[in-house]
Amino acid sequence: MQSYTIGQAARLLGVSPDTARRWADAGRVATHRDEGGRRLIDGRDLAAFSVELAKAGGAEEETSYTSVRNAFPGIVTAIKLGDVAAQVEIQAGPHRLVSLLTREAVEELGLEVGMEATARVKSTNVHIDRV
Repeated sequence: MQSYTIGQAARLLGVSPDTARRWADAGRVATHRDEGGRRLIDGRDLAAFSVELAKAGGAEEETSYTSVRNAFPGIVTAIKLGDVAAQVEIQAGPHRLVSLLTREAVEELGLEVGMEATARVKSTNVHIDRV
């Protein structure tokens, strides 16, 4: 079973290491120590905790009226406008997402570099790589 350090868990959960440490100190996620004294979180425990966090966070957000559930809130980092098409880049935590859409859509949405936006992903093919 793979285990994660507090720092690795924080990166995967999208929070600071201090936040992950506070959650562990409060007993919200179980930890154990390795031979070197580092606190580790078992992969299964981290997976269950991440699902718990997502459910708790979803209850506080506004209701979404879309069939696309893979949402990546972030900040617009680049916009390349062509005559008809456009390319928009969003940095969502550690994820860089690039969307190709019409220039008209970019203008209607009023997208500008530096503003908050959410990239939503819906796909019939999803590939998973093992680290």
